[in-house]
Amino acid sequence: MKIKDIIEEVRPDVWEIPSSYKKEMRVPGRLYLNEEGLSNLETEAINQVANVACLPGIAKYSIGLPDIHFGYGFSIGGVAAFSNRTGIISPGGVGFDINCGVRMIRTNLTEDEIKPKIKEIIDNIFHNVPSGVGSKGKIKLNQNDINSVLDLGVLWAVENGYAWDNDMGFIEENGAMDEADSSKVSDRAKQRGIPQLGSLGSGNHFIEIQKIDEIYDDEAAKAFQIEDETINIMIHTGSRGCGHQVCSDYLRLMDKAYKKYKINVPDRQLACAPWDSYEAQDYFKAMSAVANYAWVNRQIILHWIRESFETVFRRSAEDMDMNIIYDVAHNIVKKEIHKIKGQNTEVLVHRKGATRAFGPGRKEIPSKYRNIGQPVLIPGTMGTSSYILHGTEVAMEETFGSAAHGAGRILSRSKAKKQFSSDIIEQELNNKGILLKASSKPVVAEESPQAYKNVDQVVQTVDKTGIAKLVAKVTPLAVTKG
Repeated sequence: MKIKDIIEEVRPDVWEIPSSYKKEMRVPGRLYLNEEGLSNLETEAINQVANVACLPGIAKYSIGLPDIHFGYGFSIGGVAAFSNRTGIISPGGVGFDINCGVRMIRTNLTEDEIKPKIKEIIDNIFHNVPSGVGSKGKIKLNQNDINSVLDLGVLWAVENGYAWDNDMGFIEENGAMDEADSSKVSDRAKQRGIPQLGSLGSGNHFIEIQKIDEIYDDEAAKAFQIEDETINIMIHTGSRGCGHQVCSDYLRLMDKAYKKYKINVPDRQLACAPWDSYEAQDYFKAMSAVANYAWVNRQIILHWIRESFETVFRRSAEDMDMNIIYDVAHNIVKKEIHKIKGQNTEVLVHRKGATRAFGPGRKEIPSKYRNIGQPVLIPGTMGTSSYILHGTEVAMEETFGSAAHGAGRILSRSKAKKQFSSDIIEQELNNKGILLKASSKPVVAEESPQAYKNVDQVVQTVDKTGIAKLVAKVTPLAVTKG
């Protein structure tokens, strides 16, 4: 059966999987895809959206965003919200890299100022920020320290000299989830997290030096304090082995829980527990703690990036205006208020490979941005553009305030390694004037731009459907990979 025989068009680039597709579906599915996105859509990803629609307490729709692709249980690029009375929580709706996310930092430097020093600065960052598989950070933590990181989030970084006082205000949740409880994180997860705090990791994680290449919305750009042709930095990483271990720990617990509570799941990878159960509460507290760890991880990396720029340019980071534009989480569960059937209702929003995209007026948005909407950061791949957008009322009405998180893979890492040469990729980037610094040739091949969807098309779909609106395009000058 062809995909278009399964789905129905609601409006341009918005499609519905009817609840009749599977008899167990409690709500329809919604897909945000243009023609190119549909051509890259896997039937397995449609099935995952439909499977999520079968879970207890799901509200409105099971959602697939323009970067959707097959994942563990939930599709990546998937969003679902569940009632806090009748719903569930599922680790598969967050994934293994809890609070993998993106942080963007502005500067007042220009391309002319940075170009002569681009190799020196990327070498300095590569030296200062540990990266690669199994990479370890430079911070020495003890058991009390890791508990404080997990419980306090970025406040710990402020208290220990790794953050400016105003950094917290431009991080989602102000860099700390209130529900975090380090006692719900296993000793094994803590032992994996202790040596890795302040490290980039590998895979699709990166640090990129970019320039603001095009501005589409002058009012929003002014609010976000970004200017054409200036330099910014993007950090993409998450909770490292600590988050992976927490996911593994609680998947084992949930595998018993869904049977215990007699929850019918169409896929074992959707193992879950009722929100009011101790299993769900413990997972949420542990996940929140690990989300805090990830925000601290990105904060420490930012600290060393600021130090690298200070070393190379012999100016203070404050003088270079190296402030955070925003920091967004991509893999997380949040308790949020959304309008459902005309009523403000608390739901448990699972975002897996999805960016929060709150519209104007929400109190969760920094006051400087509140009239515009939350900054939405959508990174591309090596050698392609990335984008800054803002959240909208359409997103609040249709996607629980969510938008795409990146390009979305179309090839597995193993297939990409077989098809692409790291040397050729590096040469292609050099031909575009993009400097690449990587600790692993196989990772370069895995992360070939051809292994991903066209980020320009993904972002155009986001903008056209109105779930976030374009503010600016950024292009890479140098990138460091693990």
